[in-house]
Amino acid sequence: MSSRDVSSQTDISKMKPEADGSFKRADASFRNVIEKGGRFEPEKDRYHLYVSYACPWATRTLIVRKLKGLEDLIPVTVVSPRMGSQGWPFANIDNFEASDEDPLYKSEHVKDLYLKADPDYGGRFTVPVLWDKKNHTIVNNESSEIIRIFNHAFDEFIPKDKAEIDYYPTELKNEIDELNSWIYPNVIVNGVYRSGFATTQESYSKAVKEVFEALDKLETILDGKDYLVGNRLTEADIRLWVTIIRFDPVYVGHFKCNIRTIRGGYPNINTYVPFVVHLVTRSLLIHTSTFP
Repeated sequence: MSSRDVSSQTDISKMKPEADGSFKRADASFRNVIEKGGRFEPEKDRYHLYVSYACPWATRTLIVRKLKGLEDLIPVTVVSPRMGSQGWPFANIDNFEASDEDPLYKSEHVKDLYLKADPDYGGRFTVPVLWDKKNHTIVNNESSEIIRIFNHAFDEFIPKDKAEIDYYPTELKNEIDELNSWIYPNVIVNGVYRSGFATTQESYSKAVKEVFEALDKLETILDGKDYLVGNRLTEADIRLWVTIIRFDPVYVGHFKCNIRTIRGGYPNINTYVPFVVHLVTRSLLIHTSTFP
């Protein structure tokens, strides 16, 4: 355990806003890939995923892990959703329903993993964390990159039908990247956080306006469509869905994104949300039914 004071990295109440009162999320610090010939090679029983069910970033890694059939390759540990002054706790500190103890190091908080990987780490202690059990370090803590790792890095170890699933297909990459470039900052979690954590009226007004401008644009894109891109489920849908499903129950009130609700103001998006649930569920049933 580190003896230095890291409370400014764990306690959200000590998070400092930008000079203009706006919220700016720090970039993830661990940005490695899993690939043959690299530091982190694809192997069985080597990697571990730490998540919170409360975190939309973590949720999208769980979705892709499940859809690609990686459950036996990438075990998961779930932290308590009750983030305190020390950050995300494990069940031995806060035994919240469905939370787990850290099976690898008996850590008390997610911060302990970060400080084990780098005792001088100066960023925030976020989930998800993709951990390397061989080198006892973090591979990656950026969810958008973890889902791309899961998309193909372990294909040699899974059934052929799962290996052939591609949520970032070459022919759609440009369209997916273009969508992600404005959906992420304005809607996908970061947009609502920019509203919820703004500390001045001016920064809040700017952020919330951009959230709803992006939702208006999405409503138009989804008119008469079931998917964002290419008439198929891609990472763009998975990345968007984890925020949209939380919007009305969480972000409207808690993060003050209350100009309109999805249910009351965006019929195309509102129809899209259960469709993605149905599609993911159907995909899991189809692929599971091919095995005993």
